[in-house]
Amino acid sequence: PIDLHKTLLQLTKGGVEHVVLEASSHGLSQFRVDGIDLEVAAFTNLSREHLDYHKTMEKYFKEKCRLFTEVLNPEGVAVINSDDKMAVRLSEILNERNIRCMDFGTNANDLILKNTQILPDGQKLSLSVFGREFDVILSLIGSFQSMNVLCALAIVIASGVDPEKAIRTMSKLNGVKGRMELAACTSDGSRIFVDYAHTPDAIRNVLNSLRLHTSKKLKIVFGCGGNRDHGKRQQMGKIASELADEVIITDDNPRFENAAKIRTQIKSASPGAVEIADRMEAITAAIKSLSSGDILIIAGKGHEKGQIINGTELPFDDVEAVKTAVRCSL
Repeated sequence: PIDLHKTLLQLTKGGVEHVVLEASSHGLSQFRVDGIDLEVAAFTNLSREHLDYHKTMEKYFKEKCRLFTEVLNPEGVAVINSDDKMAVRLSEILNERNIRCMDFGTNANDLILKNTQILPDGQKLSLSVFGREFDVILSLIGSFQSMNVLCALAIVIASGVDPEKAIRTMSKLNGVKGRMELAACTSDGSRIFVDYAHTPDAIRNVLNSLRLHTSKKLKIVFGCGGNRDHGKRQQMGKIASELADEVIITDDNPRFENAAKIRTQIKSASPGAVEIADRMEAITAAIKSLSSGDILIIAGKGHEKGQIINGTELPFDDVEAVKTAVRCSL
């Protein structure tokens, strides 16, 4: 908290007028964001994650709720993803506190996503924003990305920016490194993406999103981190095997756990998967197997620059690994 408030003070002295931060569930649980005069708070979703810390989904949800019930200024605005299963419950909590709400999504009242048209390298969104119709071209792949953009749009509008002015900027947005990042294309037109997806919902989202962009095979390379929630490993294996045409299970960040045991837990729910322990070898093998028009997603590490094995962080970058493998396959 001391470092955070010191940083906010330095930014204020430097003339910064708006700050956006992620209030993690750990940070909320440990009161690290308390004392901030927060004007807008956004709820994106609740999915299985961090249960090694929170133990149950109910406790996880309650910790997230602290952002709205205890940290958000009573005169502030809550932005809610109307499509999430917890949206109604959170709205009821906010209504009891008389907090003004603004929602977004396909089931929203304020920022409504009415239609999505898939484009080769992006998507066209048809929106209704407080009753006004807009069409926006996004150079981002994935329904989860369009929802993130709508969340950001709602935050900006809630901060006082004119809706039409904010909407005009959406077509200029670029992707975040390690989030559905196009790492390379092969000479025959197959594409390889890197994404940070490391939860069951995230794996489902990236695979469902990329499926819309190819009529050929969709392949995935992924693993699970060690010393984290064991329960999600089988779930991720099952989802990968159901939604991808080919699955390669490899090491993520084993940390202090036995990497082979982690892979076995994943594969128990994905019996048709290929197991290649070495992440570089797994990526190389997957790229060699691609045919024209296929899509490959390397999931789990995204922007990370290292791989943690037995407490030691070794240099490893999924994007660079993909580029190296593609060059070697030419």
